[in-house]
Amino acid sequence: MTRNWIYDDVQRLRKKYGTNDPFELLDAIHAQVVFSDAYPKDGLKGYCAVLLKQKYVVINSKLIQCEKRVVGSHELGHLIVHGDELKTGAAFKDHDIYQATGRKEREANFFAADFLIDDSDVLDAMHSCGADFFSVASSLYIPAPFFAFKLYSMVERGFAVRVPVDLDSTFLAK
Repeated sequence: MTRNWIYDDVQRLRKKYGTNDPFELLDAIHAQVVFSDAYPKDGLKGYCAVLLKQKYVVINSKLIQCEKRVVGSHELGHLIVHGDELKTGAAFKDHDIYQATGRKEREANFFAADFLIDDSDVLDAMHSCGADFFSVASSLYIPAPFFAFKLYSMVERGFAVRVPVDLDSTFLAK
């Protein structure tokens, strides 16, 4: 199943708002972002909800900065891609987001990967790092399992890159 529509939405948003910073876009769409220290570092990473038309994103403040960006982008993906489902007052919580392998979690991860990482940055890093998957992910400041989503997106759009690991929506649960 192709997810080019997610990539197209990401590109439209990046162009409209002039950013690939998830916190800038969350601010631009009037989402209230809270960094909470209520969760252990290896516990809940984040969640999003819409209550009384107000968008909320909560992120574990104990995460390192690159993980905060990934979680922020993932939650932004839910707000953009699954916004209609959130209008009912439902929330995407830890057991729905990070331990599920379902379509919604994958879509949020594809959104986040395409939002955070430019195709050209991947190609440049692959050239300079000798196409070593883990070195490229590290050079882009992206967790390796998350980087696989970007590569898979590129493959679906016709790039000749290899995805050396299986896609795993549970990597943020670790």
